Amino acid sequence: MSAKTASNIRIAPSILSADFSKLGEEVAAIDKAGADYIHIDVMDGHFVPNLTFGAPVVKSIRKSTDKIFDVHLMVTPVDPMIDSFVNAGADIITAHEEASPHLHRTLQHIRDKGVKAGVSLNPHTPIETIRHVMDMVDLILIMTVNPGFGGQSFIPLLDKIAAARSMINATGRDIDLQVDGGIIPETAKEVISAGTDVLVAGTAIFKDGPEFYARNIKALRA
Repeated sequence: MSAKTASNIRIAPSILSADFSKLGEEVAAIDKAGADYIHIDVMDGHFVPNLTFGAPVVKSIRKSTDKIFDVHLMVTPVDPMIDSFVNAGADIITAHEEASPHLHRTLQHIRDKGVKAGVSLNPHTPIETIRHVMDMVDLILIMTVNPGFGGQSFIPLLDKIAAARSMINATGRDIDLQVDGGIIPETAKEVISAGTDVLVAGTAIFKDGPEFYARNIKALRA
């Protein structure tokens, strides 16, 4: 595993923790504060308990930033949702291993639309379940909370993160390793040490208001 430095750790603020009454302004603010990706948690009230954003909302905030739109689909069935989010401006679409009975087909669908394909794993799902699609993924998202709610406590799955990094390194491909759930400066250090290079954080970034977003992003990156 190569050494991680502040310069190659990317930060993906989750707008699930933003002020929904001014979402475009919030996206512009985290862009200006130094976000690398904009993480968009799409929840359907079925695969996970809550409802969040549809494709029209994503399309409406696309004009607020040129940063990468990192769309995390916590939905089932997932395949019928892909095209609408691509058309809304997604750059990466991540589907859950647990939500697709035909993950290879789902990843191929995403790649055929000309965007990057990610796969997410819930805390209980072994990393081995995606070994045979490693040639198709551009991003692996390890959930360190049970998906569906913001503000949860970190589940210490450092061995799983390290195993994912080893699988990525074995491919020789450029695959992002992203972690989402309970990320604060203290847990960020742990997951970076285990091999993570993209941190998703909501509460830790959006707390205290826009004047502190740059400070909060810097604290995670460091």
